[in-house]
Amino acid sequence: MQLNELKRKTTNRHKKTVGRGGKRGTTAGRGTKGQRARAGHRIRPEIRDTIKKLPKLRGYRFAPQTPYSQVVSLATLAKHFGNGDLVSPQTLAAKSLIKRASARVKILGGTEVKLPKLVVERCAASAGAKAAIIAAGGTFK
Repeated sequence: MQLNELKRKTTNRHKKTVGRGGKRGTTAGRGTKGQRARAGHRIRPEIRDTIKKLPKLRGYRFAPQTPYSQVVSLATLAKHFGNGDLVSPQTLAAKSLIKRASARVKILGGTEVKLPKLVVERCAASAGAKAAIIAAGGTFK
């Protein structure tokens, strides 16, 4: 074996140079023209658009001032209360029908239910629910 017959085990690997002009003034490996072909002009990420749409002025970071009403249906009242029982936020919270006794409560109708005579106190009610409670002999305070 002579020195001129020696061969490497692996061939030389040359790093490709990208975007350095190319032959005869072509696109230099950047494809055709357009926004992506320009240096420094990239398509804006979508997350930046959503960040830009968020309000910057004061008042956004605070919770809403009006608390939401907790909803109780007539069917639930018919199931858990009897004749002459008091329906108030405290009694509803004691029976675990709403989360807190300090919450606003609204009674909603919608279904035909045989209701007992109920005394409703400090609860809002829809027009249909109010009519159903009064028709069953109940009262509002």
